[in-house]
Amino acid sequence: MMLTIGPGIFCIGYTIGTGSVTSMAKAGSEYGMQLLWVLALSVLFAWVLMEAYGRYAVVTGETAIHSFRKKIKYGKILAIVIVVGVVLGQWNALAGILGLSANAIYELIHLFFPSTATENYWVVLGIAVFLIIILYGLLLMGNYSFFEKVLVIFVTLMGVSFLISMLVVFPDPSEIGRGLKPSIPQVPGGKLMVAAFVGTTMAAPTFIVRPLLMKGKGWGKENTREQSKDALFSAILMFVISASIMITATGALFHEGKTIEKVLDMVMTLEPMAGRFAVAIFVLGTLSAGLSSIFPILMVAPLLIADYRDGKLDTNSKQFKILTAIAAMVGLIVPIIGANPISAQIATQVANVFVLPLVIAAIIYLVNNKSAMGDHKAGILLNTGLILALFFSCFIAYNGVISLKELLQLL
Repeated sequence: MMLTIGPGIFCIGYTIGTGSVTSMAKAGSEYGMQLLWVLALSVLFAWVLMEAYGRYAVVTGETAIHSFRKKIKYGKILAIVIVVGVVLGQWNALAGILGLSANAIYELIHLFFPSTATENYWVVLGIAVFLIIILYGLLLMGNYSFFEKVLVIFVTLMGVSFLISMLVVFPDPSEIGRGLKPSIPQVPGGKLMVAAFVGTTMAAPTFIVRPLLMKGKGWGKENTREQSKDALFSAILMFVISASIMITATGALFHEGKTIEKVLDMVMTLEPMAGRFAVAIFVLGTLSAGLSSIFPILMVAPLLIADYRDGKLDTNSKQFKILTAIAAMVGLIVPIIGANPISAQIATQVANVFVLPLVIAAIIYLVNNKSAMGDHKAGILLNTGLILALFFSCFIAYNGVISLKELLQLL
């Protein structure tokens, strides 16, 4: 059943990683369900963008970055800015994700073997190195269908784990309902968390890589209906999994007045309430989220550069192997310096929102091109969704600038 999602499984991989887990869990612990409306809007607009990029790909047979370069005035500059912005944002996120994944494994070891030290730099670094070597090895031996199957395993484990965790500490349903009423926490860091939410859910690479994945899947104009189903099902899964993390943190931490400063905080708080088994399930979900993100993030630079050149998906080229190796080394930065992966993840998720308005504006132009799209040109509903998504992304980008200024003043 999960394999029927198709390219959408990569969208979930790019969108719900440990960055999303971190943002949702930290927000749930500090603000309860207050930011559920941000998640709902972000997923709604993510669905609109997946539909737009997917429709353009299956109808025209062309990819995103290549089309930006060829079909938009000053598109070459636009394409370069988007590629550089997305790659830097994703590589920054990769370092935090790998750090969180390595910490999650070590904390699982510590949970079942309490005699081990609470923190161990060298063991965590060793785990990070082991993980990145294994995932890089899988990249070298696979093709698109193989990558898809690996991601299905990670995403399924992640979804099931977080749903079980949510049921263990489920809060009052009325509290969840109140979270759909728009409001921004008027406390230090509140605006930053809103920007991080959007940065992790409306992730630019999710959309611009989608046409390449359509090509890898072999989908064409006859698959427009499958493409639409794929986009919708992916968006629903994004919301359900992300909301379950926020609900878990609200039920376990918010009412206890506890917040998350490091990964161990969630584990230590859940254990007295739910027992070791339930905690192990949550950590398994966190680890699966990390692995499901590391895999596609390692691929993002070669995919986008290949897209810029000729719009073709080639996972066996020398360029693919070199660029994924560079990404793997960048991913080890946070584990090597021993930085707090929670803080690293929040900061990198905010950085993702600044390239998003460009990504939305470009697809609005392309999907309304009558000569390329024909009868499949965007209608009133899709255009309304895209324009609202553009306004929303600009508001969040502005919000991100203000929040980063406030953060720098505090420092």
